[in-house]
Amino acid sequence: MADLTTRFLGLTLRNPLIVGSSGLTDSVEKVKEIEQAGAGAVVLKSLFEEEIIAEMEETLHRMTSRQFIYPETFDYMDEDVEEDSVRKYLRLVQEAKAAVHIPVIASINCVTSQKWTYFAKELQEAGADALELNLFILPTDFSRSAEENEKLYFEIAKEVLSQVTIPVLLKISYYASNLGQMIQKLSETGIKGITLFNRFYSPDFNLENYQVISTNVLSKPGDLSISLRWIAVMAHRVNCDLAASTGVHDGEALIKQLLAGANAVQVVSALYKHGYPHITQMLDDVTKWMEQEGYDKIDDFRGKMSQAKSSNPAAYERVQFLKNFRHFVYQL
Repeated sequence: MADLTTRFLGLTLRNPLIVGSSGLTDSVEKVKEIEQAGAGAVVLKSLFEEEIIAEMEETLHRMTSRQFIYPETFDYMDEDVEEDSVRKYLRLVQEAKAAVHIPVIASINCVTSQKWTYFAKELQEAGADALELNLFILPTDFSRSAEENEKLYFEIAKEVLSQVTIPVLLKISYYASNLGQMIQKLSETGIKGITLFNRFYSPDFNLENYQVISTNVLSKPGDLSISLRWIAVMAHRVNCDLAASTGVHDGEALIKQLLAGANAVQVVSALYKHGYPHITQMLDDVTKWMEQEGYDKIDDFRGKMSQAKSSNPAAYERVQFLKNFRHFVYQL
C-alpha cells in the first residue's frame, strides 16, 4: 500500500493533509474527530494578537485605540469576551496535545511584533509541537511604504524566533511588491515553513441597509490556482518547507499541490462543506492515485511539476488570456 508519511517542519506526519486553523479546530473534541478521520496534523483556531494584549492589560479599551484594526478583530470584539481567553487557549493546547497523537500546531493571528510575543514561549511550554503565525497585513495604510509593510513580516519572525525553539510557520498573503524574493528571504530567517496563502476577510455591501458585510467566507475549488502557481514557482528555491492552502477541496487538488512541491497541504473549506469524513475520502483518493501511477511514497513525485523541474517553466509565468480567448465565441 502507498506510504503517505511525510516530513514537515521537522515533524513526522502520517500524511500531508493538515486541518487548518478555523472553527473546526477550536475544541479538544473536534481535534479528536480530526485525528480519527485520518489527518496528519491540526492547526488550532487562531488566537488574535489583540486578545493577548487585552488579557495582558486586563482591558479591551487598549484594543480599540490601536493604530489599525482589521475586520476579523471587530468580529471578535462583537462577541462576549471571556476574561480568561488566553488561559483558555493554553488549556486547549495542553488538552489537545494530551488527547491525540498527531502534531498540534498553535496559531496566532498578528499584525505587529510588539507586546504579545512573550506568549509564544507559553504556547511552547503548553506543549505545542509548532507555532503558526497568521500574518494579516493589508497594504491599505498609505502612510507606509511597501518596504515598511514587508519589514513587519521579518520583525515578527525575528522576535518570535528569539522566544521559542519549536518550529515556527508563517502563513502569509500574496500582497507583496516582489513576492518571490520576499518568500525566499523569509525562508532564510530561521523559520521552518511558509504557508501559501491565508484567506482574507472579503467585504460586500448590503444594498438595503448600506452595511458592509462579509462574503466568500469559504474558498472554492477554482481558488486553487493562485497557491498552486506559487508553490510550483517557489519549490526547490526556499530554505524551508512549503504548505499549500486555499481551494483544496478534494484528493485531486491535494495531489496537484504535492506535484507542485508542497510538503503539506492545509484544508478547511472542504470540511465545512462535507464534514470530517471527507478527510478520509481525500486521503483514499491520493492512495489510489499513487498506486495507479506506481508511486510507493510521496517523495517519489513531490515537486515533479514544480517550475524548477518543468520542461516548460514559462507556463508558470504566463499571465495573459489572449490564447484562451482568441477563438472564444459568446453564446446565449
